[in-house]
Amino acid sequence: MTTAREIMTEGAECVREDETVLDAAKKMTRLGVGALPICGTDDRLKGMLTDRDIVVKVLGEGRDPADCAAGELAQGEAVTIGADGGADEILRTMTRHKVRRLPVIDGHDLVGIVAQADVARALPEPQVGDLLEALSTD
Repeated sequence: MTTAREIMTEGAECVREDETVLDAAKKMTRLGVGALPICGTDDRLKGMLTDRDIVVKVLGEGRDPADCAAGELAQGEAVTIGADGGADEILRTMTRHKVRRLPVIDGHDLVGIVAQADVARALPEPQVGDLLEALSTD
């Protein structure tokens, strides 16, 4: 059985909830990623911040990214997968919550991210096709 730990991208960096959205954008640029986990001062995952969030919820609303905390954009409880979660659970979770990236948690520690691209590389085409279709529809 393929697990999240086997297909995840390791070494995910967080943006702290009290860092600015501008800091987060600079970190995304440096890392070459389109999303970052938002972590609290207690090192617990608070949510995900995407490049789309920055454009739509900050720039599109005329807000200054240097005056907006990343934590302001965290919505509800973060959707995660356990490190030992299997392929079926990854697919179910991504499909149910319509997310393209899942933070991978081992206990309370963030250990990586499973992205849609990781799933595409690791799983059989029919499963990947079903996921892509589910994420592409409203």
